[in-house]
Amino acid sequence: MSQLRDNNIRKLPLDIYDVLIIGGGINGAVSAASLAAKGAKVALIDKGDFAGFTSSNSSNLAWGGIKYLESHEYNLVNKLCKSRNHLMRSYPSTVKEIRFFTSIQKGFRFPAFFVYLGTILYWFMGRFFTKSPQYLSAKKIKSLEPVINTNNVEAGFEYSDSFLLDNDARFVFNFIRSSMSHGCIAANYVSSTGSTRSNEIWTTNAIDEISKKTFSIRSKVIINAAGPFVDPINNINSQNTAHHHVFSKGIHLIVDKITNSKKVLTFFADDGRLFFVIPMGPKTCIGTTDTQVHDPHSQVTNEDRNFVLDNVNKLLKLEKPLTKDDIIAERCGVRPLAIKKDGNGKADWVQLSRKHAIDTNSDQKYLSIFGGKLTDCINVGDEVANLVTNLGVKLPYKDYKWYGEADDTVKNEFMHRAKLMNLDGLTPKTSTEALTKRFWRRYGRNAINMLEKIRESPEKGELLIKNSEYLRVEIEHAAEREMITKLSDFLRRRSKISLVVKSEDILSDPGLQEVCQILFGKDNAEAKLQEYIAEIAK
Repeated sequence: MSQLRDNNIRKLPLDIYDVLIIGGGINGAVSAASLAAKGAKVALIDKGDFAGFTSSNSSNLAWGGIKYLESHEYNLVNKLCKSRNHLMRSYPSTVKEIRFFTSIQKGFRFPAFFVYLGTILYWFMGRFFTKSPQYLSAKKIKSLEPVINTNNVEAGFEYSDSFLLDNDARFVFNFIRSSMSHGCIAANYVSSTGSTRSNEIWTTNAIDEISKKTFSIRSKVIINAAGPFVDPINNINSQNTAHHHVFSKGIHLIVDKITNSKKVLTFFADDGRLFFVIPMGPKTCIGTTDTQVHDPHSQVTNEDRNFVLDNVNKLLKLEKPLTKDDIIAERCGVRPLAIKKDGNGKADWVQLSRKHAIDTNSDQKYLSIFGGKLTDCINVGDEVANLVTNLGVKLPYKDYKWYGEADDTVKNEFMHRAKLMNLDGLTPKTSTEALTKRFWRRYGRNAINMLEKIRESPEKGELLIKNSEYLRVEIEHAAEREMITKLSDFLRRRSKISLVVKSEDILSDPGLQEVCQILFGKDNAEAKLQEYIAEIAK
């Protein structure tokens, strides 16, 4: 078990915190990172793993919301484009520009050239930060991307947005890790069963979901950042809010690489929804979004699979059609959409964008974060800090920059040491990028210590799970600093191993047992392995 987690759970009941954050998805993670770095005494809990729900099931895209132009939400698009640019500047190793290669079928609801004009407007609203759009005839599309079936294509275009080189859950966890480095006491697999307020202090009843022990956490302020579960927690805590959530299900299928294109191939599926074919190293992620559901606990259905497979087989010219047997892994998540209630307490179903809303109960010092998307995460962190300040919490370092990669001095030191020891020479043959880039992007300043460990003990540079890219030193780092409580925490969220390697190949790999021993100790390794086997069998 994680010693870090055990220590933090022991600490949670011992103090009165300025702020308790319920939920460790992107909204909770940036709230914790911002507040802790600015000097607040912060606690954070999540009933599952960090980024364990919506925040680990996105398309890995950090985009400015081009689709909201159709609904004339120009202010939202302008804001999201500005946020996307800021994110790209702040995380140049992680958030990268990528081209979207879009083809428009004949008979689409808008002419292709009209849609292209929308990309020009989008580029303008994006302050010309990315490469300019380009109009493409059907003949040009066929020559540039022969994998696209152009039989029914009118024309198309290219434009730019950005994406995460690592998986979304890893990006979220790095905010959690940053918050802990600044003093936040965070713990995964700790649920809240309700909070009460007395004498200006909130007391939240909590359960350790692993040991089933109960305890209380005291705080001056509560931030409900529980994603799809914000409304149920507010109901338990007797909070009336101006917003609530409705849900949109998004699903993706991961298959072996079906095209060498390094662009996101974008289409409109049979029912008019956006449809993506996204490069993912040696794999391809395909899928669509925006199916309304009423339950956050949604799953990929046969109808979903057939819809994605039918569309990709129709829209691409593949050597052989994709079938269910080609699916390596699946992603299914609900996006909580912030909806204003009308006078009867009902939702206005028209406003289905991903914009966030933060409702504040100033009298009880309680915040509820609704909606939002990864692109806007820095703004959420800053906004939460301002709101908490208005509630009377003092932030001694309110102007501290709490986000972004380490400065060039640290980066240059790491790069120099990596060259001296020829770190790239240890890159696994199956890896899609050199180790130096990946180490810096994933671990930042901590990567320097990892280099020293490899230098002192060369066996720490060995690959333990075939096709996983992850070295022994990374697994040891995860065991020590990344609060790995279950094997899926590492395989699915701190890394993306289970997204790119079939489960049967992971389970049959002889190195998996040693991975479990590193993460959980020899006494717990087998039990944790069996726990994982039972989990993926559900």
